[in-house]
Amino acid sequence: MGSLFYGSSADPIQMPDRVLAHVKVVIATKLRRGESFTLSWRHPEGEAVGRSTIWLQPSIPLRFVFGDSEPEMLDPSLLQLYANSANSSGGLTVDIGATERSTPLPA
Repeated sequence: MGSLFYGSSADPIQMPDRVLAHVKVVIATKLRRGESFTLSWRHPEGEAVGRSTIWLQPSIPLRFVFGDSEPEMLDPSLLQLYANSANSSGGLTVDIGATERSTPLPA
């Protein structure tokens, strides 16, 4: 299980390493271009029911921490799906409860 630390919050956003690896690439690409966007997810089982959205922009610090020391194999089709979602008006919405195959959730 990986963690995304956002801004000055000490509480990470936890998601499977596979999802985090793909999200990291999309975030890094968009922020490198100076593009801001939202990242949304439904709260996984074991957390309060609901969903969250964060605003990502280049001035907000981010840290990606992976549970596994080996890098994840990236799936080009999943990266494209995430990139298309991030470029939409609804922003990137991911299913952080998915472990096998993760695709963006409908907005």
